[in-house]
Amino acid sequence: MNFKIRTSILLAGLVSISASEDCNPIEKTKKQAPNILFIAVDDLKPTLGCYGDDIAKTPNIDKIASLGTLMASNYCQQAVSAPSRVSLFTGLRPDKSGVWDLQTFMRDVNPDVITLPEYLLSKGYETAGLGKLIHGAKRNDPQSWSIPNKTDDKLIYADGYSYPANGKYQSKEAHKVFIDAKKKKLNWRETNMLMKAEKVAPSCEFMDIPDDAYSDGAIAIEGMKLLESFTNSEKPFFLALGFHKPHLPFVAPKKYYDLYEDTQFELHPFQEHSENSPELAYSSWGELRNYSDIPAKGGLDGEKQLELIRAYYSTVSYVDAQIGMVYEKLEELGLVENTIIILWGDHGWHLGDHGLWCKHTNFEQATKSPLIISAPGYPLGQVSHSMTEFVDIFPTICDLAGLEIPSELQGQSLVPLVKDDRLEVKKFSISQYPRGNNTMGYSLRTNRYRLTWWLTMDFRNISKENIEYDIKATELYDYELDPYETESKSGMDSYKEIESELSKMMSEFLNSQFK
Repeated sequence: MNFKIRTSILLAGLVSISASEDCNPIEKTKKQAPNILFIAVDDLKPTLGCYGDDIAKTPNIDKIASLGTLMASNYCQQAVSAPSRVSLFTGLRPDKSGVWDLQTFMRDVNPDVITLPEYLLSKGYETAGLGKLIHGAKRNDPQSWSIPNKTDDKLIYADGYSYPANGKYQSKEAHKVFIDAKKKKLNWRETNMLMKAEKVAPSCEFMDIPDDAYSDGAIAIEGMKLLESFTNSEKPFFLALGFHKPHLPFVAPKKYYDLYEDTQFELHPFQEHSENSPELAYSSWGELRNYSDIPAKGGLDGEKQLELIRAYYSTVSYVDAQIGMVYEKLEELGLVENTIIILWGDHGWHLGDHGLWCKHTNFEQATKSPLIISAPGYPLGQVSHSMTEFVDIFPTICDLAGLEIPSELQGQSLVPLVKDDRLEVKKFSISQYPRGNNTMGYSLRTNRYRLTWWLTMDFRNISKENIEYDIKATELYDYELDPYETESKSGMDSYKEIESELSKMMSEFLNSQFK
């Protein structure tokens, strides 16, 4: 795919953002340490103009990419929110953080771990966050922030609108059931089940309402207020904004759905299981089946697939507009020239490839994630093809801010790439995904290949004294010849040499992982 930095504005009314008039690198010496704007986008795959997607209408994210370095070969540690985010915020892989699922609380299993904002707080930063960050409002780790998080239900919404029904919908029907659930004192999950049973929990909602009738619009506005407050502080700031969309359900103001009215979306050309691949490589996409308009079993017809694809792109454009407003405020306040911007999506998302939806796999579409780094004084408009991972973000921010990199971090600084996108910092990235309590899939991705080992192992109790595992199944994909992963090459004579080489790399990684 050809990557590009696209700067055209594609919708009147969407926020346009412009680079500083002085495009020369600024002096690195500052009276104040650099500020950090940390933008998380839930379930965002690289469906962005700057990543070469000709359909996506994302002028604001594209502009931020033009002001920094786009990491074209970036991969998450695990393709589900909590493990991925905990890895990113701690600089530790899931096997070190102890978080492989949505139920485990980071501090319960790793009470002394130091998060990125907690580390910055100890170095004199003001730290503040909104929205979905480490994972959910209750898991955002209070000790990491100098300014307490404001949960979504405490935000200010557009005139005439309140907190969306169970954090999701603004339809009158959904709110009616939501109010009933509160009277019955149902928890969040029970409320979801009730709303589904009452058929007021669709996978998509596009109403003619203001941006800040939904949480992401309200987060953007509150984020701009925080930026204004930081102008009165002598401390540098770390502001983390966790936008919810394009996570399910796909909800946004109707104007973003209308953006794609004339777009000819296509179904993914490969909707089968890969030849020579194990069944445990796949998911049943139960997350999507939680919605009232999705069948409990079986696949989706073409019409529904096209609706979901358009809805996904629409919510990406909605989030892009919110990010544009925040950047415009940063520029208006004169903060751009001393602010590092890190923008990332926590993992990818299947849009019908392999017959899959959502994430929860080790395939390309689930593990590949956008990462953009813009830092004052560094080159503009770069595209790096070096392999990178989310565990690299913590040390990169330390490096950019002139801080010591904690020795326990498992990633490495990407500053060499931010200086020169022709360099390479690592040969491969690692993603992983568990299937039950005794099977872990480790996936090693190089620029051309992906080797996945499904291992029978007690991964919750493994240690350097007990690194025992059995290889249950293997997969090998060649993206140069087979970009859709239609066939696993594992075991083929023509790939024997490369599989042996990748297997050695995998073994060395696993041995180092549990030292």
